[in-house]
Amino acid sequence: MKALTVVPMQAGSARLDDVPEPPESDGPVLVETLAVGVCGTDAEIVSGAYGWAPRGRERLVLGHESLGRVKETPPGAGLSVGDLVVGIVRRPDPVPCANCGVGEWDFCSNGRYTERGIKEHDGYCSERYRIEPEYLVKVSPALGTLGVLLEPTSVVAKAWEQIERIGGRAHWAPTRVVVTGAGPIGLLAALLGVQRGLEVHVIDQMTTGLKPDLVAALGASYHTGSIESACDSPDVIVECTGVGSLVFDAAEHVGPGGVVCLTGVSSGGRSIDVDAGLVNRSMVLENEVVVGSVNANRRHYEAAAEALAKADPAWLSRLVSRKVPLESWAQALDRKPDDVKVVIEVAR
Repeated sequence: MKALTVVPMQAGSARLDDVPEPPESDGPVLVETLAVGVCGTDAEIVSGAYGWAPRGRERLVLGHESLGRVKETPPGAGLSVGDLVVGIVRRPDPVPCANCGVGEWDFCSNGRYTERGIKEHDGYCSERYRIEPEYLVKVSPALGTLGVLLEPTSVVAKAWEQIERIGGRAHWAPTRVVVTGAGPIGLLAALLGVQRGLEVHVIDQMTTGLKPDLVAALGASYHTGSIESACDSPDVIVECTGVGSLVFDAAEHVGPGGVVCLTGVSSGGRSIDVDAGLVNRSMVLENEVVVGSVNANRRHYEAAAEALAKADPAWLSRLVSRKVPLESWAQALDRKPDDVKVVIEVAR
């Protein structure tokens, strides 16, 4: 079968390969892959920035944002042939640590977890894969191919869970949220904010095109300036860019008792001037919190499935700005100015 593979830490090594059928040791459920979403993580692995092949192997099958159809399943797995499913990315470490032992593997404390398509476990960008049923989440048939958005939505579902847990330390009645970045994560974070009945403000650099239109279609407000000019003292800021200056801008301008959730990963290597004392003073005296959030566990995937099922499918379909066939996979990694989410069609 065909699969998109790469030699981790080796730029220019990605290629479409003929690989063996998935081993039964991966799990009793056989899934036909329909589509795989492409994100910055995939681009960084292809560029040689990071990634880990399965032990004893040179190459890693890419792809962690998946959508597939069940082809074979054992009795009692809670699945039926033909179900649309998404594979969970992370697996608990084998020790396991205290968090992995209770299903909170997104908080793995010893780093021995594996991740499909990223760390020591083949991903989903192959024509078929096998998997344990507990790592599959069913997708509403009404969503169809838009189910490929489930994995990135799980990331923001976890972020909102963290925000609400922290906010609940005191009386918590948020009304305004700022989202920095109108990429897929930012737009999905805005969607979940709107679903919570909040006044949502999204900040990005594009002045025209798809991103401002998508924000407006949500009923949210789009801005190209600073956080301070977009919304005075927001209760929540979801930072989705990883840009260092925006991280500190968020910490400085969140409202009293507010929560800043960081979901973007900074590349590093750039220095910025920050009045750390002023930021510290504001955060302490105003009871503000900055929290980082990454990855997701099964609970977050299920929350994401509920959020997507409630969303306007016409709006969701506009998030998928391009689809490319598997044989043209390189085009999916060639970012266009108006790209939001690019999807590789593994089966048509």
